Amino acid sequence: MKKVYVAMSADIIHHGHLNVLEEARKLGDVIIGLHTDEVISEYFRNPLLTYSEREKVVENIKGVTQVIPQDTLDQVKNLRKLKPDYVVHGDDWKEGLQKNLRQRVIEVLKEWGGELVEVKYTEGVSISKLDDMLLSIGTTPQQRMKRLKEILGMKPLVRVMEAHNGLTGLIVEKSKVEKDGKIREFDAMWISSLCDSTAKGKPDIELVDVTSRLNTINEILEVTTKPIILDGDTGGKIEHFIYTVKTLERLGISAIIIEDKVGLKKNSLFGTDVSQTQDSIEHFCEKIKAGKRARVTNDFMIIARIESLILKAGMDDAIERAKAYVEAGADGIMIHSKEKDGSEILEFCNRFKKLEKRVPLIVVPTSYNHITETELMEYGVNVVIHANHLIRSAYPAMKKTAESILLNERSKEASEEFCMPIKEILTLIPGGK
Repeated sequence: MKKVYVAMSADIIHHGHLNVLEEARKLGDVIIGLHTDEVISEYFRNPLLTYSEREKVVENIKGVTQVIPQDTLDQVKNLRKLKPDYVVHGDDWKEGLQKNLRQRVIEVLKEWGGELVEVKYTEGVSISKLDDMLLSIGTTPQQRMKRLKEILGMKPLVRVMEAHNGLTGLIVEKSKVEKDGKIREFDAMWISSLCDSTAKGKPDIELVDVTSRLNTINEILEVTTKPIILDGDTGGKIEHFIYTVKTLERLGISAIIIEDKVGLKKNSLFGTDVSQTQDSIEHFCEKIKAGKRARVTNDFMIIARIESLILKAGMDDAIERAKAYVEAGADGIMIHSKEKDGSEILEFCNRFKKLEKRVPLIVVPTSYNHITETELMEYGVNVVIHANHLIRSAYPAMKKTAESILLNERSKEASEEFCMPIKEILTLIPGGK
């Protein structure tokens, strides 16, 4: 039998895929080059199923004799290894993102006399429409909660954006851009105590209680499907923290980040300009352990935030705490700094990489925002949180609108310069029309 190579993602299998495989079976033994999780997340979107789950599905499709990883969008590496007689693909790649990849397949097949067979694109099939349908269906708390750990296993870097209400949650959920032939989107949402407090017109001093914050969380849960990381401030008393963990886990929140401070909470970006007290290593480790014991599943993550650099306690103290918190069971370490050059963050990353026992490393580059996500990833960072940018950008826009109406005694100028058309706002939310 002749060898037939078909590269595919198989994340959502539809009749278009089956049409391609049916044509491939007519030509010989079908070998599937299954895109890895990283390839799918880099070029399309985060896969719904892991590689192993997709592999089980594909290897049970009639006519498939072998499944191998396709770890780049470019097929050439696998083709040179296998030297198939045929490569089968839908004809929709003649234009757009994969046009150059198609040409590379044609050229490499000439090396051993292979042939590209293209199957007519199946009309009426749209992955983006299927994605929209899945969003409208929603998700379950358990599915959402475990999603963060799954994405951490799929991608070298997880990109997180703050959301403080249902509308901003939808923005984080749906925002996508294409750059260099790759799709970029946010992987998860950060519900910040600063943004939640600010949106309510209150100071960021842990004044907004858990019940009030749950209202914000529920607003976002109702209209989104992506994982949520909650800013848990200090976590409060250990006796209270265990109930917070139980509540968040039941709702489907993926993680809580708690900082190692005690007393009246003040925002870390004030640094030593205000009085802030760091918790003892022993007490904070007890809080982590208590939270871990309170969990029902292993999917909910408790992440320890280290304030040593903020409070000028030194790099050695930060590393000592990182070791202790990981040993206590922390599922991740967040290191915080308000220094604009970012040098102490990079130094911590370098030292953290050398630790014998490691967990995902999280940073919030609010102050050192000149450092790119790619650079942070190269230093060993696993999660980047853009912690307050939607509310910071919304406030000046709303303020300008209000001032324009006051100055002009009408809303015409504000409507033309600062506002989206009223028809767009009416149809912005699904189901609004």
